[in-house]
Amino acid sequence: MFIQTESTPNPATLKFLPGRDVLGTGTADFPSVESAASSPLATRLFAVIGVTGVFFGSDFVTVTKSDTVEWDHIKPALLGAIMEHFQTGEPVLSAEASPAAGHADHDGEDGEIVDQIKELLDTRVRPAVAQDGGDITFHGFERGVVYLHMQGACAGCPSSTLTLKMGIENLLRHYIPEVTEVRPVAA
Repeated sequence: MFIQTESTPNPATLKFLPGRDVLGTGTADFPSVESAASSPLATRLFAVIGVTGVFFGSDFVTVTKSDTVEWDHIKPALLGAIMEHFQTGEPVLSAEASPAAGHADHDGEDGEIVDQIKELLDTRVRPAVAQDGGDITFHGFERGVVYLHMQGACAGCPSSTLTLKMGIENLLRHYIPEVTEVRPVAA
């Protein structure tokens, strides 16, 4: 098995491409070791000293490290953990866990606007963000403000505010005049 690695805009996060499906569909975010209990792979990765976050996409794994360790020191252990996991044949997520769909439901008078927002996020934003090893999920729309949650490489990225304000906000405002602002939310 050959695992490729790619840098991300977030210097604390590295993207690993194992050359096979990781989740296939959906995403899974593990911002702490406690949250990783439902994933044998995430548990293995958190066993590497210095790992502070793990995120799974369709065909990639992103790992976030603390500032106290260098990639040169932990990258070999992470590659080994990923390779070992896929060689065991264990699932990425345990049977009771399921990947996140990536959207909150929204009914009511803004339903049509929310559908347009979700469509733009799915077709234009999420594929681009996945290239950087992350994901953005919709959390709500209220009085012209779109609330989004950034995951994986995007969480804590120095350029995430610029991505939200200059990229996503401008895109949504262009296509949907009712959108006035985009704000990040914590999980």
